[in-house]
Amino acid sequence: MRTIELAMILMIGGVAMAIGQEPDGVQQPSIMLPPELARVLTDYEAAWKDRNASGLARLFAEDGFVLPGGRPPIRGRKAIEKYYADHGGPLFLRALAFAVEGSVGFIIGGYTSEEGEPDIGKFTLTLRKGPDGRWLIMSDMDNSNRRPQR
Repeated sequence: MRTIELAMILMIGGVAMAIGQEPDGVQQPSIMLPPELARVLTDYEAAWKDRNASGLARLFAEDGFVLPGGRPPIRGRKAIEKYYADHGGPLFLRALAFAVEGSVGFIIGGYTSEEGEPDIGKFTLTLRKGPDGRWLIMSDMDNSNRRPQR
């Protein structure tokens, strides 16, 4: 395992443990992201709101992943664009934590469909800096805050 991969695992694990210590139902505070990372979230929101599947796919690394619940991973921009073709609508993203080490990083956040309302779900984005220096999504995984139905 490369040193950078190990560093990312340790960073994500440490942040996840800290976030997991909060009591159920507590809304985590938002944090400010550096502009180059904030752009990833604002571009994602804009493309999602516009139901722009090709715009969403361009935010991903060429070999990036979407990791949807209840489905196998979706890999590559063309497959991501096809997957997102039927998705979109109101979306508001906020950051809870982030880290960057060289050309890799992550954002952990929450999302809702109504501005100012409590989060209805959470996400992790793993990021990789592209050849042009722009941050691209390597993986996108999210899930609902609702408890599973029994």
